[in-house]
Order: sequence, then structure tokens, then C-alpha cells
Amino acid sequence: MPHTVTGRFDDGSAYQVQVTGDTDRSVIGSVRVAALIDLHTGESISLTPTGPLCVVAGNDEATVLAVLRRYTSIP
Repeated sequence: MPHTVTGRFDDGSAYQVQVTGDTDRSVIGSVRVAALIDLHTGESISLTPTGPLCVVAGNDEATVLAVLRRYTSIP
């Protein structure tokens, strides 16, 4: 089920996206966030500060959110 995430990049620009859980279009609302997810797809990322490691996939909402938490600021 899609849900909305709001955050900021390091340069201060804000974004709001819907995380879809769809392989072809993992997020809707920001081309920059979509590119960030595409850039890290296939890499291992920790879901929490202590693990576990999972491979980033567009259809896995948990890994998409982990990328956003790691590379942007989410309140």
C-alpha cells in the first residue's frame, strides 16, 4: 500500500514522494528521489543501524525507505 514520505536532501531542497512498492516505479513525486533509488538498486543496505543487510529493490518498500533514511533527512 503506497504511503507518503517527506524529507530533505543535504542541499536543503525538500521532497515528498509516494513509496509504491512497484518494481518499475518505486516512488512517485520526485525525479531526484527516483534517481537516488535507481542509483542504489542492487546494493546492500542496513535496514536499521544494527542490521540486517538487505539488497535494495524498487519493489521492497523497506529497502527504499532505508535508502531515503541514509541519504536524506526524514523527520
